[in-house]
Amino acid sequence: MSVFSSRVPLGIACITSGIFCLTISDTLAKWLGHMYSPMQILFLRGGLAAIVLLGLAAAAGGRQALHTLHPGIHLLRGALNVAAAYCFYLSLTMLPQAEATAIAFSAPFFVTIISVLFLKEKVALGGWLALCIGFAGVMLVVRPSPSHMQWAALLPLATALAYAVMMTTARYIKAQESMLTMMLYLALGQAIFAGPLSVPVWQPIQSGHLLGFAGIALFSTLGLGLISQAFRVAPASIVAPFDYSGLIWAALFGWLVWHEIPSNWFYIGALLITGSGIYVALFHERSAKKPS
Repeated sequence: MSVFSSRVPLGIACITSGIFCLTISDTLAKWLGHMYSPMQILFLRGGLAAIVLLGLAAAAGGRQALHTLHPGIHLLRGALNVAAAYCFYLSLTMLPQAEATAIAFSAPFFVTIISVLFLKEKVALGGWLALCIGFAGVMLVVRPSPSHMQWAALLPLATALAYAVMMTTARYIKAQESMLTMMLYLALGQAIFAGPLSVPVWQPIQSGHLLGFAGIALFSTLGLGLISQAFRVAPASIVAPFDYSGLIWAALFGWLVWHEIPSNWFYIGALLITGSGIYVALFHERSAKKPS
């Protein structure tokens, strides 16, 4: 138990770093989403990332880096990634960045339920309580009501469910498969699924936007790779609440870039969200130190 527990900080570091990278990618996607279809952004994101990762794979391990025992899982993850990102990118053109992110961050709740039902993980009462508090924080930020909610809010909710399934499937990929291999197949799967769907909505790319597309490819692939690694090295129910840290970054970037001012409810919700994640980590460490 103590050896496994020592990998929890690594998992937390991976997921928090990955979430920060995804927030940068989402900010760029919100900017480009007003000029290009989400599917075109996804194809270029996956295609550019795949080219770079293929080069890294050739330099690092050649054919060994391309070898996988889980082609079916990688294919499924690619499809889920396209579905999740498409819904989220579309929502960013209709909702404030912090609000879309808050709704999408119901994903940890789905991750925990899936990890209990299918991965047979055990979640203590304190863990469930912390997750519920974090989810309540999300609801305070969104404040759903007939006058406030709109159909666009269903898009990040669909993102949350697809994302949760995608991240929990990472646990079925054996530890012998490197993070580089996992990132490569995620990017390839995204390009394969998004490519044909981007043809009907394709727009000529302006030269001034090339750097933005490159940034989306870099930060989204690195972010998803780090988050997937987090779910491989630590229990999903432990690292999942740290997904909520992205809400803070989304609000900050929304304020700096789009001048979106969060409401007072946002700060209360954000406090509950971050507090729930910290509690889960501390509760896990105390449990790990108890004699078994």
